[in-house]
Amino acid sequence: MTTATNPEFVQHCLDLLAPVAPCTAKRMFGGWGLSTEGLTLAIIADLGDGERLWLKVDANTLPQFEAAGCKPFVYLAKGKPMTMGYRSAPEDAMESPALMRPWARLALDAAVRAQAGKKPKKPANI
Repeated sequence: MTTATNPEFVQHCLDLLAPVAPCTAKRMFGGWGLSTEGLTLAIIADLGDGERLWLKVDANTLPQFEAAGCKPFVYLAKGKPMTMGYRSAPEDAMESPALMRPWARLALDAAVRAQAGKKPKKPANI
């Protein structure tokens, strides 16, 4: 994975997602995590073919992304391909917030479901 560093692209992605949720960008793993209220709904990463916006998917939303031809997020770790629960944003959706809105909504819904499925953290013993 190549480092994703183009601040203009990061801002463009934040603008695309804004109609669904006000997002912030945070550096992570050589790319960026885009989140709202602690929920990561997208990442920006360069897997070797340029920076891309990758949207969160789950079993409920994956069929829509597959039907649109969105690429899976696959990277090499210790020489083996690893897949994360993200798909590339559709090319046409990268043109405007209005076109991105349904895809961003799917990503946010997947992030909400992922958070709901996590066990609450136990408080530390004092």
